[in-house]
Amino acid sequence: MPITRLNNASRLWSRLRCTLPVLPVLLACWLAWPAAQAAPPFEDTLAQRLQGCTVCHGAQGRATPNGYQPRLAGKPAGYLFHQLLNFRDGRRDYGPMTSLVDPLSDAYLQDIAGYFSSLDVPYPPPQATTAAPATVQRGEQLVRRGDADAGTPACQQCHGESMMGIAPSIPGLLGLPRDYLNAQLGAWRSGKRRAQSPDCMAQVARSLSLADIDALSQWLAAQPVPPGAKPLHEWPAVRQMPVACGGVSVEAAPAGVPR
Repeated sequence: MPITRLNNASRLWSRLRCTLPVLPVLLACWLAWPAAQAAPPFEDTLAQRLQGCTVCHGAQGRATPNGYQPRLAGKPAGYLFHQLLNFRDGRRDYGPMTSLVDPLSDAYLQDIAGYFSSLDVPYPPPQATTAAPATVQRGEQLVRRGDADAGTPACQQCHGESMMGIAPSIPGLLGLPRDYLNAQLGAWRSGKRRAQSPDCMAQVARSLSLADIDALSQWLAAQPVPPGAKPLHEWPAVRQMPVACGGVSVEAAPAGVPR
């Protein structure tokens, strides 16, 4: 064998002799590396599991600026539960929501509703109106007095004088984006959105013209939410709901409310 090859072989063997004692240490470090890089333990709480909801509904269910996904935080638990049922059972048609809730039990949907209902986070500032003064005035009229000639009851008759809703099943209408309000009233009017029978909101929405829907959305979205305002937890002493409403639990409604 040529001398050059012998010298190269000798140098290679010397390097291997130096490396061999280190190999067990390198192997041990390599085996331990995945454990050192492992993710921290998963926090298996309802709040953690519902983080996916915040992609569309905003952090803590506050709503996002896009104007089409509503706020969840602080809404009455009964109302939220009924909406989850409506998505799961086909009364509301929105593919992503239906896919999420389709495999879930009633009990789990109640847990989700209870969680978001318990959140107490600030509301966004009101939206500046883009409508003419006459349109805004028409919106306020519909909220406070309705329109007897069109068969439209005042919104305050069901949603409360403060328009913050009545627990457990009547939602507030303040603090919601104008585009969302407009879209949902239009969906009820066209039959795309439905609720438990008797569907009181469908009946109300069908009494509204498209101009009235715009007026309502403009006025409601422009109203500030008073600090600390929350849904009422009991019905006013004097109460007459103008239409039968299947989403309102019997035990929550006052005596004489139609069914």
